[in-house]
Amino acid sequence: MMISISYGTLTVNQHQYILAVSQAGLCFVGSPDQTISELTTFLPDAQPNENQTVVAPFVTALQAYLTGKQTTWTLPIDTTNGTAFQQTVWQALQTIPYGQTTTYSALAAQIGRPTAVRAVASAVGRNPLLIVIPCHRVYRKDGKIGDYRGGLELKQALRLLEIQSK
Repeated sequence: MMISISYGTLTVNQHQYILAVSQAGLCFVGSPDQTISELTTFLPDAQPNENQTVVAPFVTALQAYLTGKQTTWTLPIDTTNGTAFQQTVWQALQTIPYGQTTTYSALAAQIGRPTAVRAVASAVGRNPLLIVIPCHRVYRKDGKIGDYRGGLELKQALRLLEIQSK
């Protein structure tokens, strides 16, 4: 069954992000400078319709975050496209305080699945709401930055932004 969603774009620091909104809330934030195909990869049942007006409040909120003017996300989000396990991981990600980090193993322990580190890392990587669900706050236990769908440059920039805006 196809799900109708509205999408629009946000440009910050010469990078364009695609944002998509379902009837329940923000359901996708794309990687910098990616096309609509990234959206349809993450949400294969989506029927995307461009509508900047519907997406505008979410664009404004994300722009405020990316420019250090907002540290929390208050608009509704929609993660119903994820599995129950992914949704559990994504909810745990939202508890990581602004400006702080955690590890994949600590996140696995937090959700009561301490041996499921790889599964947790996979769920983090499938996060459809880049930046909004703060997967950029998760690092490897050896302190290395780890992978990030938005690219290592963005992950480092978000970390620096949060440290400076805290």
